[in-house]
Amino acid sequence: MDKYPSVPKSFLDGVDRYRNPRTQIYRDAKGWRSISAKEMLRRIAALAKALVELGVHPGDRVGIFAPNCPEWHVADFAIQGIGAVTVPVYFHESPERLTYILNDSGAKIAITAGVAQAELLTKCRKDLPHLEQLICARGPADLPAEVLQYETLTAVAGENEVAAYRKRVAEVAPDQLATIIYTSGTTGEPKGVMLSHSNLSSNANDFGGDFSLSPSDVGLSLLPLAHVYERTIDYGNFFHGVSVAYVEQMETAAEALLDVRPTMVAAVPRFYEKIYANIIETGHRVGGTREKIFNWAMRVAAQSVPWRAYGKHVPAGTRLQWHLADILVYSKIRRGVGGRIRVFSAGGAPLAAELAEFFWSVNLPVYQGYGLTETSPVVTANSPKANRVGTVGRPIPHVQVKIADDGEILVKGPCVMQGYYRKPDETRAVFTADGWFCTGDVGRIDDGGFLIITDRKKELLKTAGGKFVAPAPIENALKTSRYISNAIVVGDRRKFVSVLIVPNFGALETAAQKSGHELTSPAQASSDPWVRDLLAAEMERLTAPLAQYEKPKRFAIVEQDFTFANGLLTYTLKLKRRAIEQQYRDVIERMYADVEEPRPQAIG
Repeated sequence: MDKYPSVPKSFLDGVDRYRNPRTQIYRDAKGWRSISAKEMLRRIAALAKALVELGVHPGDRVGIFAPNCPEWHVADFAIQGIGAVTVPVYFHESPERLTYILNDSGAKIAITAGVAQAELLTKCRKDLPHLEQLICARGPADLPAEVLQYETLTAVAGENEVAAYRKRVAEVAPDQLATIIYTSGTTGEPKGVMLSHSNLSSNANDFGGDFSLSPSDVGLSLLPLAHVYERTIDYGNFFHGVSVAYVEQMETAAEALLDVRPTMVAAVPRFYEKIYANIIETGHRVGGTREKIFNWAMRVAAQSVPWRAYGKHVPAGTRLQWHLADILVYSKIRRGVGGRIRVFSAGGAPLAAELAEFFWSVNLPVYQGYGLTETSPVVTANSPKANRVGTVGRPIPHVQVKIADDGEILVKGPCVMQGYYRKPDETRAVFTADGWFCTGDVGRIDDGGFLIITDRKKELLKTAGGKFVAPAPIENALKTSRYISNAIVVGDRRKFVSVLIVPNFGALETAAQKSGHELTSPAQASSDPWVRDLLAAEMERLTAPLAQYEKPKRFAIVEQDFTFANGLLTYTLKLKRRAIEQQYRDVIERMYADVEEPRPQAIG
């Protein structure tokens, strides 16, 4: 028998052990409200009963198309508790991909929450021949009569329904299929990753064990629950009695940090880049004595990095200055993110070491980890028990990692997927003959057993001279500049690499004013020689440690940031490299019209 219980069994164990009176925290028109573990379980049992009565059997697929909200987890635990399979769909997904995912998975029922999601799903209904029923929470008043109301289905349930749910959960085997998660991907048809109950519960328990989770913690559910990263983090929280506070839209994250005051947040590097940029820009905007104090505190933070981030010795004077700077500046930075953070978790993409060092230097610990949808997701993680900044940590318990001859990271363990849904050839292609999962990422293991990610194997650029260049570390270095909001390195099969830069126009405007220079608009700033010279100097400074073939020789300024809305980021905020290169094809071609310029030069 598998040592890991099913996901709903782990949830029930957490409910029974901790009985958290504020298991779910959410915001409605009246403010922040909470739901107890007992009430959450009652709703789950009621919805599970309704699904059974609608003809859902073990193995049937049920879609969830909703933002992060209490209903999402109620639906998920109800589906899995009766042995059915959850198929999550990102809540801002396009109609085409929504239709593809529900059709490919053969979803029998779809559960949605929110007006926009309900309206989109009902519009797509005619293209979903296998879909028998829609269940909607918090939908519009004019929904078709045949759409079932979540609120009605979960309104009435007592001890009998809860007991029936517990009985069904006991019949769910750990090796049963729990979910099919369709990879966001940057190109091509999405693949459905099949994860079992033991895949998910092993990951949630083995990863969460090193963070001393308790009912006194509050986790912010920030990343889309359709992605396995947030989902597994939240599983771990529920299993350990931690309150889960939902953020339905990333744009409200800053407000939620102040209102909810979480102790733990899991996010992708872009989240931390934006916090850092806001801190630096705010500090340089205040002017006068306060700005001088801020600049001094930033210098002290940099001097304290060996001590704060790496546990090394620094002079007593530096420590004294740090404690003073903490009172004057760092404590205010921490209050700006709620004042109670004890764990920032970073995953989904590489986090620049310089950025991690900054957060550690102001006493905001950022623990970076690594994983994939196919590994449920966590493979390695730093934690309070073992942390090394600049790495993605050691393998979590029961997971093995090794490096192939070509540098690819290979993984074995209970978290590794069952395969891709209805794609046996693609499944075989990602496993070695002896059963190791091929991640497609390149890295190395240091002398302490910590994994260091170099880049995505398929994203390595190869110059015309045959040199391989990893773009992510270069991009991360550039984004540590207060003047650079985003960047993408290009130049595959070219003589040298170049970069598209999205400036931080607010920071440029502040710097320009102090220099007596006027910037009237982003369009004007993009062509201003003063801006170009400033960005060229930043590029030279930040890429100085790189090998010559890694240094971008030219750059072009892009006015609009890369976002999910404009199709240039995945919903986990990763760059869609091919889409960006296609959209800015003409700009890129102009950068290579003359290949002899040695100094970073802006191309207009």
